[in-house]
Amino acid sequence: MLNVDVRPVLGKHTSRYSLVSAVAKHARSLVDEAEGDRRTLLGKPVTLSLNDFLEHRYAVLETEHVRENRAEE
Repeated sequence: MLNVDVRPVLGKHTSRYSLVSAVAKHARSLVDEAEGDRRTLLGKPVTLSLNDFLEHRYAVLETEHVRENRAEE
């Protein structure tokens, strides 16, 4: 199980739920792309995806609606 510090990715505006959802979607797209190209991934898809976010190759974009709902909580 990965236990990484995600605070740099979360920042002030990103919820953990949004990060988990974005990482999972990106991991699925990595798998689909590899299958389409008949390649083998050199790591677990979720680990590769999380690393993309941690290295700022991908970012979580939340809608204004999500940010407003989180601010009300």
